[in-house]
Amino acid sequence: MDLLKTMAVSASGMDAQGQRMRVIAENLANKDSTGKSPDEDPYRRKVITFKNVLDRSDNVSKVAVAGIKDDMSDFQLKFNPSHPAANKDGYVKIPNVNSLVEIMDMKETQRSYQANLGVIEASKKMIARTLDILNQ
Repeated sequence: MDLLKTMAVSASGMDAQGQRMRVIAENLANKDSTGKSPDEDPYRRKVITFKNVLDRSDNVSKVAVAGIKDDMSDFQLKFNPSHPAANKDGYVKIPNVNSLVEIMDMKETQRSYQANLGVIEASKKMIARTLDILNQ
């Protein structure tokens, strides 16, 4: 039944967005994690990528996580000469996590998750209505 395939595709999307939300939460939790010494790098932001995967048993294309990688953008410098990780000029490398970007990604993730959930709920209603019609 095609509605069951639709639900499987949406479920794979929900799983992928759940993993994306975990990465965003990790980034936000570590946005202030600096190194312990001037030579040590602070926390580096993580980014998630997705890919299409053909499910041969259902003959549908589903979404899956392709990988979680480090964001290689530059670290910011903050003047704090009393910090143990300050360099000789008094600057500390701080993580390349931008809270605003993470919150916007979180909102996008939430909306995508809700959209997939809506598709599953609509499919369930259609299946239930079909069964009602067949039982009459």
